[in-house]
Amino acid sequence: MWNRRNFLKYAGLAAAALATKPTWAAAPNQAKDQPNVLIIMADDCTYRDLPLYGGRNARTPNIDKLAAQGIVFDRAYVASAMCQPCRSELYTGLYPMRNGCAWNHSASRADITGMPHHLGALGYRVGLTGKVHVAPAQTFPFETVDGFDPNCVRNPTRPHDTQHIRRFMTEDNDRPFCLVVALVEPHVPWVMGDATKYPPDKLELPPNIADTPRTREDFSRYLAEITYMDTQVGEVLDVLEKSGRAAETLVLFTSEQGCQFPGCKWTNWDTGLHTALIARWPGKIKPATRTAAMVQYADILPTLVEAAGGDPARHDYDGTSFLPVLSGDKSAHRRFVCGMHNNIPEGPAYPIRTITDGTYRYIRNLTPDEIYIEKHLMGWTGDGQLNNPYWATWVAEAWNNERTYNLVKRYMHRPPEQLYRTADDPYEMNDLANDPTRASVKARLSAELDQWMKSQGDPGAAQDTHEAIQASRKNKHLYGTPVRR
Repeated sequence: MWNRRNFLKYAGLAAAALATKPTWAAAPNQAKDQPNVLIIMADDCTYRDLPLYGGRNARTPNIDKLAAQGIVFDRAYVASAMCQPCRSELYTGLYPMRNGCAWNHSASRADITGMPHHLGALGYRVGLTGKVHVAPAQTFPFETVDGFDPNCVRNPTRPHDTQHIRRFMTEDNDRPFCLVVALVEPHVPWVMGDATKYPPDKLELPPNIADTPRTREDFSRYLAEITYMDTQVGEVLDVLEKSGRAAETLVLFTSEQGCQFPGCKWTNWDTGLHTALIARWPGKIKPATRTAAMVQYADILPTLVEAAGGDPARHDYDGTSFLPVLSGDKSAHRRFVCGMHNNIPEGPAYPIRTITDGTYRYIRNLTPDEIYIEKHLMGWTGDGQLNNPYWATWVAEAWNNERTYNLVKRYMHRPPEQLYRTADDPYEMNDLANDPTRASVKARLSAELDQWMKSQGDPGAAQDTHEAIQASRKNKHLYGTPVRR
C-alpha cells in the first residue's frame, strides 16, 4: 500500500537516478530558428481558481502579465487528473495507457522514449528542476537542475534558489535549452504564502465546494499557495529576461490537474482534467490573445518537436502538434478530448472514463455500484493523522444540510453515466444524462469514447487492478497492445 513514507522514498530514488547528465550524444549547434523552451508547471491548481479563468479570490499578477504577453488556451486538458500520469503524458506525447503510467505512483514503460530523447536529438539540452514524479529514469533522462524543491509534501517547502536555472539557461549559448520548472505549489500541505491576505469569511467558494468553517480556512491557505506559486513564476521569468534569451524562448505555463478538493483531482470532472495553458513566444505569438482550440498534454511534445524543426510524424505520438494555433494560422485543433481515472493505489478500484467535445462532457463510471474513496482527500496519511480535516466537516454537516449532503453524495456515489453541458455549467453540477432531449449527444459521445478506449487497448474496469499495474511495470500489456488511432 502506498503511503507518504513510500512517496518520499520514491522521490529520493527518482532524484538520485536523474542526478547525472544524460549520456546521449550532443546534437549539432542551435539552428537559427530553434526556440529555447521554458515550461513552468504549477502542482494541483484548479484552473478555474486562477483569475485568468474567472477565479474570484486568488491574486496572480505574474501569471496575468504572462497571459497579456501571449496566448491563453481556454480549453486545454490532461488525460488523467493525477500528478504522475499527466506528467508522463506531457513528457511522452502518449496517453496514460499507451505510455504505461495509467495509475498514480506507478511508472511508464522502459521501452518508450520521452522529451529528453526527442528534443535532445534536435540539439537541445533538456533539464528539469523541482518535482520529478516520473519513472523510469531511462525513459525520462532529464538533466537535473537544482534550486527548486522536488518534494511536493514537505512542510514547509524548501526555499528556492534561481541561480541554478540561471546557470542552465546561460551556460551554452550555442545550443538551445528546454527547461521544465516543476513547482510544488499549491499541492498539499497548504503551508506556503500569506493566508492572512485571504480572510476565510470573505471568500467566494466554488459551487462544488461545501461551505463549512474548516473548508474556508483550508481554501484560504490553498489560495495563499497559489499566490506564492505566482511569485515563483515571476522570479523564473525574471531570470529568463536577465539571461538575455527571452526573445528567443517559447514559454509555457500550465497548472497541471485540479486541486485536492472534492470534484477536482482524482476525478474526470472538468475541474479535474481542465488545465491552464499560456504560451508566449515573442515575434511568433500575438500578445493578449485567447483561443478556444482544444488541446491536451499529449499534444505539447509534438508541438515542441515541430517548433524545433523536427518532424512529429517520425514518432508514434498520441498527440499532434498545435503549432498552427500558436502562430494564429488555425483556430481549432481537436474535435474531442478524452480522459481516464484508475483509483488504485489512491483507494479501492474505481475506474472512470470521459470525453468532451468542448461543449458537452460525457462521463462513464465503470463500477457505479461501488462507493468512491480517495484515502488522501478523505483524511488518511498512512501515519494515522488527518490529512484534510475539512472532509470530516462535510460529513458531519451532511445530516442536516441538504446542499452539503448532495455534495458528499455527488463525490462518493455516482451513476453509470453522466452528461454535462460544460460550456454553460463549468462546475458540472447539472447532470443531463437522463434528459431525453440530450440522448443523441450522449450516444454520439459514448460511441467516440468506445473508439478511444479501443485504440488504447483499454479493457475498462479490468484495468484498475493490482495485476494490471504489475503487468505495466514489467513493460507489457495485460490486455493486448494499444494501437494508434
